[in-house]
Amino acid sequence: MNRTSRLAIDVGGTFTDVVELNPETGVLRFDKVPTTPDEPTRGVMNAFGLAEAPVPEIGMFTHGTTLGLNALLTRTGARTAVIGTKGFRDVYLLGRTDRRTNYDITYRKPPALLERYDTFEVAERSLFDGSVHTPIDLDDARRVAEIVAERGYQSVAVAFLHSYANPAHELKMREVLAEVAPDVAVTLSHELSREYREYERTSTAVLDAYVKPIVRRYLHALEGELAGGGFGGRFLMTRSGGGAMTATAAREQPVSLILSGPAGGVIGAAALSRALGTPNLITIDMGGTSLDASLILDHEPVLYQGAEFEGLPINTPSLYIHTIGAGGGSIAWLDEAGALQVGPQSAGAAPGPASYGRGGTAPTFTDAALAIGYLGAETPLGGKLTLDADLAAKALQPIADRLCMTVQALARGVVRISNMKIMGAVRAITVELGRDPKDFALLSFGGGGGLVAVEVARELGIPTVIVPPGQGAFSAFGMLMADVQHDYARTAVTPLDALDPAAADAAYREMEAEAEARLAEEGFGPEGRTLTRTLDVRYAGQEHSVTVAFPADPAAMAEAVSASFAELHERQYGHTMDDPIEITTLRLRATGSVDKPELPRIAARPAGEGPQAEGARPVYLSQDEPEVPYALYTREALLAGDEVAGPAVIAEHTATTVIHAGDTLRVGQYGELVISVHDRTEEVTK
Repeated sequence: MNRTSRLAIDVGGTFTDVVELNPETGVLRFDKVPTTPDEPTRGVMNAFGLAEAPVPEIGMFTHGTTLGLNALLTRTGARTAVIGTKGFRDVYLLGRTDRRTNYDITYRKPPALLERYDTFEVAERSLFDGSVHTPIDLDDARRVAEIVAERGYQSVAVAFLHSYANPAHELKMREVLAEVAPDVAVTLSHELSREYREYERTSTAVLDAYVKPIVRRYLHALEGELAGGGFGGRFLMTRSGGGAMTATAAREQPVSLILSGPAGGVIGAAALSRALGTPNLITIDMGGTSLDASLILDHEPVLYQGAEFEGLPINTPSLYIHTIGAGGGSIAWLDEAGALQVGPQSAGAAPGPASYGRGGTAPTFTDAALAIGYLGAETPLGGKLTLDADLAAKALQPIADRLCMTVQALARGVVRISNMKIMGAVRAITVELGRDPKDFALLSFGGGGGLVAVEVARELGIPTVIVPPGQGAFSAFGMLMADVQHDYARTAVTPLDALDPAAADAAYREMEAEAEARLAEEGFGPEGRTLTRTLDVRYAGQEHSVTVAFPADPAAMAEAVSASFAELHERQYGHTMDDPIEITTLRLRATGSVDKPELPRIAARPAGEGPQAEGARPVYLSQDEPEVPYALYTREALLAGDEVAGPAVIAEHTATTVIHAGDTLRVGQYGELVISVHDRTEEVTK
């Protein structure tokens, strides 16, 4: 059977996006279906139903889901226990003593996922160098395993002290649990993180165990439905670190999926930046529930170690993404002082914004965008969902009455407040880290990104906005670009000038052997594997480190690492020091390369011709400009080289883009919209 088509499905809070690639023709198809939170697999299979290719002809399926994240947000994960070393039972609950808000008298430590009666200890002890101080007491291990079975725990996290250096006791504990409590899912901390810092490693293991039964059930059900439909291709899941993993690996390490929701868009942004020759991008992905902001530097996403979920550390590599509650479904409301707020509460997929006509009554950003004319009933969302302006106005009216303003004036305020929140997210990943937004182009995508991007860019001084093809489902497109990745690490806290190159090389070779075997098992030949060595480095006495490339020449290792570290530290923190440098961790990233689609080029318009507007849409800007006509274009009718002057609305199948007076838009060779943002500060200074 000819299995050539590729499919990517991204399950969001409101919509499920689907992208289909026909490798033979290079044609990409973008579409959306409503998310089905009560039956997650149904929404995915509905998305499969939109594909032109029959299920048996799909050779690769890449999937992104927020299932694990949602379980954490709602605290509906599995009943989980944690087993630690005797004397260290409270490592997880004690955590760290630092706090983000030193002067907040109302501060409360984020709640843990477990209570103290869910924590257990076993007599055993390994030391930091891997030597055994106290052999594991198998009778004690069996006693704890029997309690786990009797109390009905669904999942167990095992996190013994210094297991990163010697995992033998954790492996033995798993054997005991498999014998005594065979139905309990087991997570071993060393399989997720071979690094020191026992609290962070324990927290990562608990998070993994907490979502593991849920993710396993979901994948089992989805694989069953896919098999029933004749699917026999490769099934991949996007991961928090920006790549993909097989569904088999995802079942064993679901913690890698927790922050993977926005990953597809960032992967796609990096690919687009390379195609366009634009190395530095700020990305904003505005979906139905939230907005995710991230960076592309020198054509690559920014990775970091030390992500958190509500104050709980996740010690796995993650993309640097800043998320805020500002999506199309974000609800407008009045606080106790009577001030207008937007989000973070969301109307979600059900019932959704009031204008969807599904029973929702709360006013949302989408309703506001419809009320001021950014959106219109004549261009249904996804080609299927027609918005109801009367329902939107009805939802906005109560707040408008309380504030003594018109519905349109209130709607404009809702959009402006959302824009301010988005600007704050962009500043958090640029200005607060010493970067100037003016040095970047702004790439906007998601169902709502095109509505706000130009105004956000103008306020921040960003000169160019880029809107990719298929913007509403761009995250799903990025999933087609995701290589399979695995990350490995070994703790090696030592001064840089004392690091033994031979010992470091031996540690890397051990990790490389494990990685090669893993990728071979997953079907990647030698030509499709890439292994990348890096080091975590810091000044002695610092808490946090940065990651630099491991030098190719061991003889000049100290000099090369020192130079790379100084350059990176200067770029990130604005200074360097004369303090001694030390290594903390040896890292290896193993990549299995998948065939990536090329962005199809679109046709150019014959010389002498130009795009024709299909009408006009009245847009409310202010009381002084209550109805400004914005030319209405259909994006699918625009061709390469077309230019459009603002004000204009460009409607497409999955989203809408708005440009204003003074802005100009040019269509690129791939169908991307490149918008030159008019700088209004020049008008003020004249």
